[in-house]
Order: sequence, then C-alpha cells, then structure tokens
Amino acid sequence: MTPPTSPGPEPLGPLLARLRRARGRSQQLLAAELCAASGVPTLTRHEVSRWERQVRVPGGFWRGWLAVVLAVPVELLAEAARHSRRARRRPPPAGPARPRPGGKPARRPPRRATHPVRGGHRPRLPT
Repeated sequence: MTPPTSPGPEPLGPLLARLRRARGRSQQLLAAELCAASGVPTLTRHEVSRWERQVRVPGGFWRGWLAVVLAVPVELLAEAARHSRRARRRPPPAGPARPRPGGKPARRPPRRATHPVRGGHRPRLPT
C-alpha cells in the first residue's frame, strides 16, 4: 500500500484559519496581536476574515508578522500565498451555458432616454 500523496500546499486562507484555531485565538484576538507586534494599529478582524476567506491575500509585511504571531516559518505562509494567488488566476471551468426557460435567449429591455441633454430624445418644437 502506498502512502497518500499530498495534493500540494494548502491555500493560505484555510491554513491561517487552522493555525489560528489551533492556538485558540479568535479573529479579533489575532488582529490585536498583529497590531501589537507590528506597531500598526489599524488592522481589524475584518481583514483577518478576508484573508481566511481568500478574498484577499496578505502581502509580505503581514505574512512576516503572521509568522511571528502564529509561530510558523514565513516560508510556509509564502508558499501558501503563492498557491492561493495561482488558484485565483485560473479561470473557472467552462461549462455549458444553461438555457433559459422557454428556450429563448436573455434579452435586455431597450434603454429609455430620460434626460433630454445627455443622450435622450429631444421633443420636437412646433414649426
């Protein structure tokens, strides 16, 4: 029997969440510790949440402080960040377009001009 192979590095978001929970910290507490360690008072739990949900990937500055606060090698976080960025650049898999009910293509309603100067119609003046 062969040992299971790793599918690659873990994305940064799930890795940060796992490391934070393993140390018994909330997002709020992690943000406070990062602020205290870095001297930057503006990091909030909302930014930590964005990192964990992979809405954003922290830059090198914050990855360095995350490594200090979470007591992990900065290389681990850097590799996970590279993995996350590569995954974000990949286009979603193309699937067949779903037909609309009734088989008709989607159509936008015609634009109505509502402003007489900005591209709208001008009423005719009597001659």
